[in-house]
Amino acid sequence: MRISVIGPSGSGKSTLAARLAAEFGVARIELDAINWQAGWRDLNTHDRPAFIRRVVAAAAGEAWVCDGNYSTVRQALWPRLTHVVWLDFDPIVFMPRVLRRSFVRSLTRRPLWNGNRESWASWLDREHPARFAWDTWRSRRAAYEALLAKPEWSHLEVHRLRHPRETDALIGALKNEAA
Repeated sequence: MRISVIGPSGSGKSTLAARLAAEFGVARIELDAINWQAGWRDLNTHDRPAFIRRVVAAAAGEAWVCDGNYSTVRQALWPRLTHVVWLDFDPIVFMPRVLRRSFVRSLTRRPLWNGNRESWASWLDREHPARFAWDTWRSRRAAYEALLAKPEWSHLEVHRLRHPRETDALIGALKNEAA
């Protein structure tokens, strides 16, 4: 199995990807960890070829779970995917999560990828996870609907979850499929 978990910030992509990787004993590829370099320098903007190379190297194995929404690496990953898990939650679900997560990260200063930390000042940025999630969820929902309807992705088994309570059923279905 090669699974991509997609969805808005705060939807639980990383948590679900970690759980799936553990359940199936496969590698987990956290695209944010590859993208975000020290000082919040992102490869997706500053060095796309390096970002793509690193993702391709990470996904060279036969089985893995990745999480993230980077269109830059879609053509490198999606042809090899077997499944897409789309966490298509409404803002009533993901906004409290992303706000709580950012609040705790700003308060504790817990390091994220490559030593980066969220700060109170970052709450003013238009790229702050909470603002980004709110500003992009509608357009991303429409984009994913259109994208997943394209013939080149017809090989994918798509699981569109509309609420977190559907997660256990998804894992059960994937386990049955793998058996």
